[in-house]
Amino acid sequence: MEIRRKVFRRHTPMGPTLIIECTQCGGLFLAADSQKTRTCPYCGTRVDVRKAKKVASAANAYEASEMLREIKSRKGFSRQ
Repeated sequence: MEIRRKVFRRHTPMGPTLIIECTQCGGLFLAADSQKTRTCPYCGTRVDVRKAKKVASAANAYEASEMLREIKSRKGFSRQ
């Protein structure tokens, strides 16, 4: 059985990506700048991207992912 992993590539054309904060639990996650809503991966709350607190933005998903990893490491979250 083949296992596929999701990989962000630096050269994949992606639009602007935001790091937003969940309005319910405060979790941080990525959303495309063009998205209207996004479901929080931590608590399941439907978040209006346009009204959510924007923590940071990046030119693409790869950069935003790197930024999010750095923000979480500064706040004491770690990958397990």
